[in-house]
This record gives sequence, C-alpha cells and structure tokens, in this order.
Amino acid sequence: MPSHGARVVLKGLAKSYGSVVALAPTDLTIEPGEFFSLIGPSGSGKSTLLGAVAGFVPPSAGRIEVDGEDVVAVPPYRRNIGMVFQNYALFPHLSVAENVAYGLRLRKLPAPEIAKKTGRILEMVRMTGLGNRMPAQLSGGQQQRAALARALVIQPGVLLLDEPLSNLDAGLRLQLREEIKQIQRESRVTTLYVTHDQEEALSLADRLAVMREGRIIQTGTPRQLYRHPADRFTAEFLGPINWIEGRVASLTAEYLGTLQTPLGRWRVEFPSKPKMNQPFLCGIRPENVRMTADGDNTFPATLVDVHFQGDHELVHVEVAGGRTWKIKAPPMAVEPAPAATVTLSIASRDLIVLPAEEAPPLP
Repeated sequence: MPSHGARVVLKGLAKSYGSVVALAPTDLTIEPGEFFSLIGPSGSGKSTLLGAVAGFVPPSAGRIEVDGEDVVAVPPYRRNIGMVFQNYALFPHLSVAENVAYGLRLRKLPAPEIAKKTGRILEMVRMTGLGNRMPAQLSGGQQQRAALARALVIQPGVLLLDEPLSNLDAGLRLQLREEIKQIQRESRVTTLYVTHDQEEALSLADRLAVMREGRIIQTGTPRQLYRHPADRFTAEFLGPINWIEGRVASLTAEYLGTLQTPLGRWRVEFPSKPKMNQPFLCGIRPENVRMTADGDNTFPATLVDVHFQGDHELVHVEVAGGRTWKIKAPPMAVEPAPAATVTLSIASRDLIVLPAEEAPPLP
C-alpha cells in the first residue's frame, strides 16, 4: 500500500509554557520518504516537536509546512498524518479490523473499499487472520502492529511514532524494529520517529537529530553522528565511550599532528585547524580499541575484568592515571590471567577529537 511521502519543513518552530522553553526556535527539513529519528533524554523537546507536527501541541511561534502548506492552523484530523502512540491507543470495544478501518470510515469510503484496504494493510503488518480479535486478546507486539496498521491505512503523507517500542521486552523490540523499517520502506511514507534509545535511532533512521534542552544539537546520518559527534554530550548519548585529554604537541599538516596525553604522544586528525598547546579531548569507542601493539597509537594497560559475551568480550582495563576503560574485543582463545599487562592500540582515524576547556600541561 504505497503512500505519498510528504516533505516536512519546520521554520522557527517554538513552544513555551510561560517562562519555560520546551522547544527553542527550530529549523528542520525532512525529505519525502525519509525515516527521520529524534533522540534525546527526557525533557529534551523531542515529544513537544512531534506533538506540534501532529497538531496536538499548538506552537508559540513558527511554521510547519507539509508539502509547502503551513498546517499550524489545520486541525490534526485534516493534516493527513498518521500517529502511533507509546501505549497503542486502540479502541478496546472495537475489533482489530474495526480499529484499523476507523480512519477510513471517518473519510466515508465505500464498505467494499474499506474491507479491501483493511485486509491489505493487515497483511502488510503480518496480522492476516487476526482482524476479528479484540485488543485485549492481542500480545503487546500484535497491539503495536495493529496501531501501525491503523496509522498507515489512511495512506498518510507523514507517519509519526512516539516511543512505539518502549513498552515491549527486549527481544520483541528488536523484532518489531526490523519490521517497522521494512514496512516504512514498502509504504515509502515520510516518518518521524521519537525515541530515547540510541540503538533504535541508529539502526532505523536515514538521518537523525540529537536534542537537548529544547534544541537540536546535531543532525546527520547515524554513521556521521556516531563517528563525528559535535560535542561530548552527543558522543556519550549515542554510545559507550572512553575519554583521554591532551594538548597539541606538534603539527605535521593543517589538520594533522600529535597530542600529548597521559598515555603518551598520539597521532590524531583534528576537527579544525589547531594551535600549539591547545587542549583537546579524545574519545575512544570500546569497539575501536585493539589488543595489539600494531597501530597508530599504542599504550599499556592492566586487565581488571573480562566478561565473555559470546561473539565478543567486554574487557575492563586500567590505564594511566588509574582510570578504568571498557573495550570490546573478539573472543580470546585462552582466558587471560587477572591483572595481566596488555598493550592496546587505536587508529588515528577512529579517535573522536573535540576541543576541550582544560587539559594537562605538556611535560
């Protein structure tokens, strides 16, 4: 059931409650058919932004353009937007098929067309044969599929999902996450997905925005934001990371040089043209540390603990200064001895380098 994916453009969209700013003036463009995720902690403004697009939260200022039309003054039921809520919001007194067909009946479609569209969308969400069941007879995953079918059957230009998987257990979340992405690809509907789960956002989104305190901090593809975060908050919010501080010790090219750190002098690629003695922070993702002496930057460490996790091992090590790092390593053939000394390395290209306020002086 292909849908026309609309282009969504926010211009200076803002929302305040008295002196409390829930959403600072925000500009954002979501392209037709794009799967766009908003991610951030509680109170970051992501649900406020979603509610404004849906029409449930009247903005204090700004425009919401859907295919060029400003819909701020348009009531929710006339925006051609489908909504999937965290708590499913199915009508308990209606069957699955009646829930799914609800929006079609409001649009006064002929009964044969309603039945045809309902059957097709139930097939798309893998619920063929369950149309006569009541919501109370469904599992959590089935209820979420029914809610998704109800939102998609009207062929919306925009699909909004507000933490749709947060009430499900881990295994079901993973399964439905993959199904939602597949259904979105098949329907080609423009999708705005709100979550606080970074793994969900990274795996689902074509692009995403990290929000904090009512503002968008950074926008880009999942790969861009994970590997090149704009600041420490974004880096830490998107996944585990270890930090080491240092100062510029030498410059070999405009954006290349070395950083003197407590773990030695490291070769790095700077995000901007640095100055001698300038402080920087280096972020190291656990999966980018290698247990080998072959690499751009090597340093000694002491094994603290090893957790075997099947396809990898989560290794806790102590490095200079008494700080403990976590690294993700391939399974070891032999379990290492406690307190063993190992040599670790990390490639310059895998370092996340950010300007810092303070760093230790050069020796």
